Amino acid sequence: MPILTLIGYRGTGKTTVARLLAERLAVPWVDADAALEERLGCSIAALVERRGEAVFRDAEAEVLTILLTEFPGVLATGGGAVLRESNRRLLRGSGRPVAWLDCPAETIRARLAADPSTLQRRPALGGRDVIAGVEADLREREPLYRACADWVIDAGGRTPADVAAEIVRLMGRVDAADRGGKTA
Repeated sequence: MPILTLIGYRGTGKTTVARLLAERLAVPWVDADAALEERLGCSIAALVERRGEAVFRDAEAEVLTILLTEFPGVLATGGGAVLRESNRRLLRGSGRPVAWLDCPAETIRARLAADPSTLQRRPALGGRDVIAGVEADLREREPLYRACADWVIDAGGRTPADVAAEIVRLMGRVDAADRGGKTA
């Protein structure tokens, strides 16, 4: 079971913050989308293109179940993991604490547009353009993220290091940086 789970829309910094948290807390981390791609042997975008979103969501739920029951570190979920009620139940039951990295739509669109891997790795779902669909997706997902989150973290206009530091503080944990880089 993770010591912390990060949720939020694509482009909010979950992967980067997970890596920083893992370094600070001297624990492992995993990105659920990367774990899924490794398991499938292809990108999520390729899976969606070949087999459809429903098959992707089934595979995502399987990987999330494994990670939420077995992984002992910081977990960064896929942006749409909250879309299924069964995933939300798992997050509320096994993902605690859950930190929602919240970000304004315009910041997310700018980050996605600046990321050269957006089109290759981030599929357009629900028939929407990856960048143009951000606002509609956020409106749909906001109550779902909120229902799972123990903490809402403002990840817009802040560095990933600042976001990670806030989460460490909320966890009440002393991290390796606070111990002079020494792990316990």
